[in-house]
Amino acid sequence: MFSSTFSSFYFSFSVTFFSTFSSSFFYTFLHTFPITFLPTFSTAFSTFLHTFLPMFSTTSSSFSTFHSIISTFSTHSPTFNIRLPFVSTFFQPNQIRAGRSRGDTSAFRHWTLTWSRGLFLDPYKAGSLLHLDRCLPPSAPPAMGTVSIEEVRRRLDQAGQSHLLRFWDELPSGRRQRFLEELSQLEPAELTDHCQRAAGAAGRGSGPQQEPHLRMDPVPPEVIGRVKGSDVRSLQEWELEGLLQISQGHVGVLLLAGGQGTRLGVPYPKGMFNVGLPSQKTLYHIQAERLRKLQQLADAQHGTRCTIPWYIMTSEFTLGPTKRFFQENSYFNLDPSNVVMFEQRMIPAVTFDGKVILEDKDKIAMAPDGNGGLYRALVENNILEDMERRGVKYLHVYCVDNILVKMADPVFIGFCVKKRADCGAKVVEKAYATEPVGVVCKVDGVFQVVEYSELLPEMAEQRGPSGELVYNAGNICNHFFTLDFLRNVSQKFEGKLKEHVAIKKVPFVDDEGNLVKPSKPNGIKMEKFVFDVFQFSRNFVMFEVQREEEFSPLKNADGAPLDTPTTARRSLLAQHYRWVLSAGGSFQDEQGRSIDPKPCVGVDEDPLAVCEISPQVSYFGEESPWRQSGL
Repeated sequence: MFSSTFSSFYFSFSVTFFSTFSSSFFYTFLHTFPITFLPTFSTAFSTFLHTFLPMFSTTSSSFSTFHSIISTFSTHSPTFNIRLPFVSTFFQPNQIRAGRSRGDTSAFRHWTLTWSRGLFLDPYKAGSLLHLDRCLPPSAPPAMGTVSIEEVRRRLDQAGQSHLLRFWDELPSGRRQRFLEELSQLEPAELTDHCQRAAGAAGRGSGPQQEPHLRMDPVPPEVIGRVKGSDVRSLQEWELEGLLQISQGHVGVLLLAGGQGTRLGVPYPKGMFNVGLPSQKTLYHIQAERLRKLQQLADAQHGTRCTIPWYIMTSEFTLGPTKRFFQENSYFNLDPSNVVMFEQRMIPAVTFDGKVILEDKDKIAMAPDGNGGLYRALVENNILEDMERRGVKYLHVYCVDNILVKMADPVFIGFCVKKRADCGAKVVEKAYATEPVGVVCKVDGVFQVVEYSELLPEMAEQRGPSGELVYNAGNICNHFFTLDFLRNVSQKFEGKLKEHVAIKKVPFVDDEGNLVKPSKPNGIKMEKFVFDVFQFSRNFVMFEVQREEEFSPLKNADGAPLDTPTTARRSLLAQHYRWVLSAGGSFQDEQGRSIDPKPCVGVDEDPLAVCEISPQVSYFGEESPWRQSGL
């Protein structure tokens, strides 16, 4: 199918056809064919469309529109990438690319195509925008279609997982086909290795017996920066450098949003959660407005019109709801082409004896591969190429659940750039010795995060000469990476990342086919952590920020002692209350009487005056005293 020379072209794409009779029906059609030279592209593709699309009731007007755009491609742009991942939830994320010879330096444009009936190219699915940019040489074509049930049986027998088909004879044809598609994606060797590693790791466990304390050292002071204690001039220089990089289009943000809101007690992604602010804004809404405001600040500083692309890593569970939420809210006034959603891998949950768990008669219990799945997802979804095409050099990576997160914080970005760091981590001082947060430190001479469960009490309690905790750099999953570092890790070191064991309660079907919701943990989910790449850094830095200004995670439902909607809401409102006082403002009660200021407000109480400041008014307290003195 593919020519082996770089001078040839190929076009490969995935299209979803929706039945006019059933909105739930879909079929993923994949076709790949070579195009030997550019002038024939429009003709060749036109022939393909005329041959196949009539079978799916594509309107003539839609066809004409599509054909005219393809003609425009061949007329005005000598190269192009068309990235359309599989739509079926049973497929792993994949990219289909059109490529030509090396060395092309053509400009790029964006195209988004949607028809109301017949052919539908999803413009919001990860990578589904049509990018005209520098193209890559042809790569091997993706696997196409599903295999036979006999072949699937053989593969499962080989992997020791034949129990997955024990309900096959009971399934109707439609459910059989969907299940067969899912099972077809399982490679015997990889599945066997995954199950054996999961069972082995769960048997070994993780904890103090690993004795990381024997090899630990605190982060040396020469690689540490701080907001508190730094002189005003340094803070200003870092912020100016960060704003400069943002104004030049060199900064992107990457949101880790693959997890569900299970611990919050909601069936939708955390980013859609409303903590009860007066504005009723969700986490996604707040973050989008901070991004817009930061772009405006950089533009005002340098007279530019910059863009900060927002990359959002989702999972099978969160992509659909997140995409619809952004669509329903008009992308919070951001340009949709600059909001790039993509999926991380899903991997099977496994029993303690190494058997894949069925959550239904025709569905495997799957789970995202942890936020460390980012690095494989960047490659599988061609995100690194997208970043390079946009001119992004630096990435701010963060988790969705921190209501105080500073999107693309220019002070943090500037500090890392000035230090020529390839990798950086924001941290907060631990609230107390046994706080359940990971600690950034050095182990065997390399930087890494030691989880609180692996830190023995005597190490956690160790104190320095002034009484401070020796290991007090609490990890908040808030990182800086250069694009070169991300590329290096994703392409060379992803396979070396440690896999962590999560013992979970995984719903399953028993031998009679009944759904069982276990009362105690029964399954293993393997995951990688985004911060386990610190060890590969050549120039790592750490930046300590104030907890009350930058860290208030949302993890638990109200009723828990910490990290709840109530504590998150109070943290944000207390911060805005402090901003007003810092800017010289004051508050009055309903009778017009002044309210005595009380700037030190914790998460266990509401501020004396409820005040919410839109991110469109202030990104992060621009009127604070040290900024007033120079910016």
